[in-house]
Amino acid sequence: MARPPFRAAAARLRPRRRPRAPLTTLGAAPRPWIRALGLLAVVVLGAWLGLLAVGSVRAPVGPMDTTMTLRPSVSGGTKINVSPLGALRLDSHHAPVRLDVDVDQLDPERSQALVKHPERLSGLQDEVTGDVAAGTRELAVRSCVAVVTGATALGLVVYRRPRRALAAGGLALALLAASGVSAYATWNPKSVLEPKFSGLLSSAPSVVGDARSIVTDFDVYQQELARLVTNVTKLYDATSTLPVYQPDPATIRVLHVSDIHLNPAAWHIVHSLVEQYEIDVIIDSGDTMDHGTAAENGFLDPARDLGAPYVWVRGNHDSQATQDYLKKLKNVHVLDEGSAVDVAGLRVAGTGDPQFTPDRVRPRGGEAAELRAGRELASALRAQQRAGTPVDIAVTHDPTAARETDGAVPLVLAGHVHHRVNELLPQGTRLKVEGSTGGGGLRAVQNEKPEKVRASVLYMDRSTRHLQAWDEITLGGLGLTTAEVSRHLPEENLVKSTPSPSATTPSP
Repeated sequence: MARPPFRAAAARLRPRRRPRAPLTTLGAAPRPWIRALGLLAVVVLGAWLGLLAVGSVRAPVGPMDTTMTLRPSVSGGTKINVSPLGALRLDSHHAPVRLDVDVDQLDPERSQALVKHPERLSGLQDEVTGDVAAGTRELAVRSCVAVVTGATALGLVVYRRPRRALAAGGLALALLAASGVSAYATWNPKSVLEPKFSGLLSSAPSVVGDARSIVTDFDVYQQELARLVTNVTKLYDATSTLPVYQPDPATIRVLHVSDIHLNPAAWHIVHSLVEQYEIDVIIDSGDTMDHGTAAENGFLDPARDLGAPYVWVRGNHDSQATQDYLKKLKNVHVLDEGSAVDVAGLRVAGTGDPQFTPDRVRPRGGEAAELRAGRELASALRAQQRAGTPVDIAVTHDPTAARETDGAVPLVLAGHVHHRVNELLPQGTRLKVEGSTGGGGLRAVQNEKPEKVRASVLYMDRSTRHLQAWDEITLGGLGLTTAEVSRHLPEENLVKSTPSPSATTPSP
């Protein structure tokens, strides 16, 4: 039956309905950079999960059984965990991955073989180098499999498309390869010369090694790595009896402390360091007191029984009464106005702080007073050099005064600022500023966070009386029990310690 003409015309005039869009296209499509960030997040998370699951290898290193693992990291480097002694951190490379080496246990048979046959120690460095290289190669292969598998699996779960999952796995492999190239390009085999040791403070000197040996040995990476393994072997073999630190007889050991600020715990720390490191002389760059009153003088009595000569200069919290009291104590040498003393094979000269400001208020012209004191000390140093009795170490309290001695002495020590400074001045004098050995003193309880306790052991060559290396010792402040020792060498010694042509370094 034909539709009436008026209905056909009306049907033609009605607007046609557009087909309804699918629900999936109603919202705006994600921007490309959002999709890229999402893919990157899937890749990184999947790769990390893969490394956690299957990205570690068990590898023997000398007499030890270790576990090697790659971990995501902002700064890179290598961390060697020596449980229960602590950990060694090496600035070995800069890449978004860190190499973790866990020392699981000491193999009894291999360690006893070293003890019974000490001649095998001579070949230990080659054995260790080969073990590390083999473990690193196996770790690289396993890590590639781990990151690709983890990223692909997570991509399949998130996207449910094999093509996107495979893209995630390929991107993970590319990122790992880029990280490997970055690690190789920035690989620093000399990083073992400046490790950071955290854990038991008393074991640190034995694990790190002797400064004199570090300076004179040329096979940097192999020999120092072998030294580390050998010393860890001794530590495990001795169980609770830690090996005795044997200092080089050609090295003078100086303990630099500063800014004790009336903290009685500092004396116990100093005495412990003197015994452990067999310190020859202690140099205190001032602010031993807090207000410099006569009532505080009894606090100074332990200075005469620390086990080593005690050389001291006045700080801005130490009064003239403080200085006069210390002059009367046995085994204490007070330096002021450029005076010098010969002690432990070194000639040390210093001057006290020209200001006395126990209330922490610096008077007008304070910096001018420090500059004047520094110039007077420099003049005294040059006079002694002309007299044929050159000074090896100068000491002031304020670094402002210390900088005025540039060119007049090889090494100048200071304090005052409660943080460490190591600076080679324009005319060749090295300035070393120590932090607070008293953790800021009793006033530290007023701070939100406890100030750390700092001291340094300086290794001086007995023949040249020049600085060879130093250990920076950092302890947790009030209520904290952390301990860290870092080994450092002057730049000029690092140049001398280049590897010999026969030395080989394993891949990172």
